[in-house]
Amino acid sequence: MENITAFDTGEQERVLSHDRRTFRKKEAVGNVKNKMRYIHHAPIRVWHWVNATAFIFLLVTGVQIRFAEQLDWFSLEEAIHLHNYVGFMVISNYCLWLFYSLASGQIRLYLPSCKNMIRKIKEQVVYYSYGIFRGDHNPHAVTPECKFNVMQQQTYALIMFVLLPLQIVTGLFLWEIKRFENYIQFMGGIRIVNLLHVVLFFFFAAFMIGHLYLSTLGHTPLAHIKAMFTGYEEE
Repeated sequence: MENITAFDTGEQERVLSHDRRTFRKKEAVGNVKNKMRYIHHAPIRVWHWVNATAFIFLLVTGVQIRFAEQLDWFSLEEAIHLHNYVGFMVISNYCLWLFYSLASGQIRLYLPSCKNMIRKIKEQVVYYSYGIFRGDHNPHAVTPECKFNVMQQQTYALIMFVLLPLQIVTGLFLWEIKRFENYIQFMGGIRIVNLLHVVLFFFFAAFMIGHLYLSTLGHTPLAHIKAMFTGYEEE
């Protein structure tokens, strides 16, 4: 009887120990899940998804226009009309983004600071090159006041303040060649304007592929994508 009692007592201790470890694990997981920070404001999230959807339509219709003889997704006339319509949506969306960013002060998120810039760039290059594949932590901590690392800031600043406006301008010139004839000549002629528009088209196509890949590099493959719906990022 003593052996049986000792066995029962030992078994109970093992069960209790296992239960305590399980509870601590669940508690730890719960704490991690609760460490959420509000990063992406609602206007930015709406702008992001409208812009993403519009760019997909622009890329598809742009390919159809550029390769009209090889592709037959829809007629050239339909492709041009849809391309122009969505293009004006992007222009309106960009103006709303610019107004909101200036009015709210969030425009500063896209302006990289010169302080320790070279060191920060090196850290991000090392992280993206091989650190991420070893499970290293991202050297940049996302906060509402600084949600982009220095490389993201430089990329987004280039896109939002130079490349996207240039794409919009060249698109408008191609939309109404006669109306903007003097400006087209100032830029070097219709061939130059068309070349710039096409080159930027391929750049944005490549950017969207890279952006989609980088969006899967959060705590989970869908963490960053989910954050653009909810606004909350895990710390």
